[in-house]
Amino acid sequence: MNDESLGLEEKSGDVDILFFEIGGGLFGADASQVLRIDRSLPEDITLPELGRLHRGNRALVFDTPEGEGHLKVDAVNGVRSIPVTQLRRMPPTAGAAPYAVGVCLEEARTVLLIDLVETARTQETQGRH
Repeated sequence: MNDESLGLEEKSGDVDILFFEIGGGLFGADASQVLRIDRSLPEDITLPELGRLHRGNRALVFDTPEGEGHLKVDAVNGVRSIPVTQLRRMPPTAGAAPYAVGVCLEEARTVLLIDLVETARTQETQGRH
């Protein structure tokens, strides 16, 4: 998810955000990145820095240049249109992971918005060490 896919380059409009849980955390991703929600497989991507999975029996399936990527999640909470004015880009000085692109508020909780393709790149990089 980049600024364009989040709609952050625009001043108005809505972006469809898919909300999901990993561990006790609530996260969001641009719904247009998600091809489908599937049962998770043992080889699916997990990022411990997002939280420790409680169940991990679902996966968000998305396209990457190398093929389909699958991110394990505990729960999918649904899709909601969020006004672009309520989305905030992650400042470069925050030192956040490359997949952390921004934040928004959902039901009084701060939600980290992530780029699913970057989660796959991060997993590949971590796997090489």
